[in-house]
Amino acid sequence: MNRALQIYREYPRDFWMMILVNFVDRLGGSLLFPFFALYITKKFEVGMTEVGGLFAIFFVSSFIGAFPGGALTDRFGRKGIIIFSLIATSFSTLLMGFVNEFQFFLTVAFISGIFTDVGGPAYEAVFMDLLPEEKRASGFGIRRVAFNLAVVIGPVIGGFIAARSYLALFVIDAIVSAIVAFMVFRLIPETKPAAPEGQEPESTAQTFKGYLQVLRDGKFMAFTFVCLLIWLVYMNMNTTLGVFLRDQHGIPESGYGWLISINAAMVVLLQFPITRRIEKSPPMLMMAFGSFFVAFGLLLYGFVSTFWLFAIAIAILTIGEMVTVPVANALVASFSPEEMRGRYNFIYGNSWGISFAVGPYLAGLILDNYNPNWLWYACGIIGMLAILGFLALHWNTQTKPILLTQE
Repeated sequence: MNRALQIYREYPRDFWMMILVNFVDRLGGSLLFPFFALYITKKFEVGMTEVGGLFAIFFVSSFIGAFPGGALTDRFGRKGIIIFSLIATSFSTLLMGFVNEFQFFLTVAFISGIFTDVGGPAYEAVFMDLLPEEKRASGFGIRRVAFNLAVVIGPVIGGFIAARSYLALFVIDAIVSAIVAFMVFRLIPETKPAAPEGQEPESTAQTFKGYLQVLRDGKFMAFTFVCLLIWLVYMNMNTTLGVFLRDQHGIPESGYGWLISINAAMVVLLQFPITRRIEKSPPMLMMAFGSFFVAFGLLLYGFVSTFWLFAIAIAILTIGEMVTVPVANALVASFSPEEMRGRYNFIYGNSWGISFAVGPYLAGLILDNYNPNWLWYACGIIGMLAILGFLALHWNTQTKPILLTQE
């Protein structure tokens, strides 16, 4: 109890309020998202290729939403952007649950993606604003604990609900988004740093032009590209794995939900001590180390065929996830000037967005047309490329420990 109280006092109160907000938001999303591909293939009787196309549409709409979201976050602040995103997402998610035609579903999904991701850079910027520099890596680790505590609960409940009514998942997720918008309004202050005294604020046009400065940051862009490779591998856990296990091994939705909950439970129990252990280590080496476990965990699915071995593979993958995700977030914070955090987060966020757009489509082509195990072999190969990329970045940039500022 004393240890928990000590940890609580190490971080600002507003940080813990934001952790609470993110926990509730994640709980709603974790009811639905792990079963999204299962829902699409079952509801509309389409293959994984079409599901991959849907995720590509999500990426395009995500880009359209997050691009102004990142700039407007830096120009006007964080809070209003987040609230708008949550309310709009609530309505669009609810509408998706009532659509019965796949073509119309694609249209609604496109609109939903815009609204969902317009607030993404603002979310990330709030945490960077609230956390002192030396607490960022461990603070992002705590956020992942809260996220995954929600995921421990969400997929198990979502699996049982999905077996009875997928519509209920959409309705509940929409209600949760509305609740979270109210929580942000009541609990979270505006965190945008004040401009230095005497400095003229940027115009809106100058703010958007600032994206060119981010793109000219060669070290950051190289880091973002290598992250894209490992997220391209990692995204299979939440998109194609459930369909693969159902179609190739007869694992039902509830079984897949338990595997996802193993992943989340490990993060809840181990994320914070792992982050504490590695926060003074060279970050690019830690990215390479974690990428090995992510790639190896997914590669195993091409060779095993029993549930307990599936669980072991998830556990190995999770070790890599616990290393790479918070370290990557801390690195983004160290790369970005405080007045450009929204725009840096938008560019980095595309490493996730592109992976979730391209990955499911390519995975769907393999699952629908070739030996499905080749998907996991490809994960191993791409993961190896990511490992080599992070090692090259370590040797060429000589990044400092995570808790220090990137020069």
